[in-house]
Amino acid sequence: MPGVKVAILGAGKMGGILLQAFLKNNLIAADSLFATVQHAERAMALSAQFGMDVSIDNLAAAKQADIILLGVKPTQVPALIDHIRPALTPGKLILSIAASVQTHAIEHAAGHDIAVIRAMPNTPSMLAAGITALCRGRFVTEDQLATAQRIFQTVGRTVIVDEKHMDAVTGLSGSGPAFIYIIIEALAEAGVNVGLPRDIATLLAAQTTFGSAKMVLETGYHPALLKDAVTTPAGCTVDGILELEEGGLRVTLIKAVKRATQRARELAKG
Repeated sequence: MPGVKVAILGAGKMGGILLQAFLKNNLIAADSLFATVQHAERAMALSAQFGMDVSIDNLAAAKQADIILLGVKPTQVPALIDHIRPALTPGKLILSIAASVQTHAIEHAAGHDIAVIRAMPNTPSMLAAGITALCRGRFVTEDQLATAQRIFQTVGRTVIVDEKHMDAVTGLSGSGPAFIYIIIEALAEAGVNVGLPRDIATLLAAQTTFGSAKMVLETGYHPALLKDAVTTPAGCTVDGILELEEGGLRVTLIKAVKRATQRARELAKG
């Protein structure tokens, strides 16, 4: 994005992932990218590592940027917006990855009509295999939304949703990797239980999960149809599926997503 200047306020875990993705994909030149962290020593180290401006001054970074990405914790957002308010001039775009912080809350804190896009990326973004849901505030243009998509496509896929669905996104794709890791761990333990070496069992479980997800994404087939293709009459798989159904795996996963979504809603209400 030539000529576009971006500030990442809070280049921690996810902010740091995005920073590296921007540079790796040549989306934003190092001299057009600014970042902030809490400690001066960390700022100096990152500045030297990436050859860009990293500081502890959020207001200075925000003043230089066309796009301001909020990478701080949700509880820190109100104070941060208050601090950088002098830099929030018309035409700037705020991207927030703070879970459960609604766009209207940021608009209100800014004190005037400003474009705000809320994003929920997930941790596989570290390997450019993430999914980011985006929702727009009241003052976002189509071009700004397209810019946000381009930014988050550096770390995986994107999907646009209405803001009313963002808590459900948090419960599904935000929390979902943890649920999948438990499934992979359980499959690997099962492999060990039936005699496989642990490293082989873990590889088989992880690659099987990866390949199955890829089948859903690239074929476009419903998961139930792909499941049926593996399940031959009177075969091994159907017996295994019976155990899963008797153990309540399907219902348990549904309840896990519902509970995580409920918690996201609670956090949104403060």
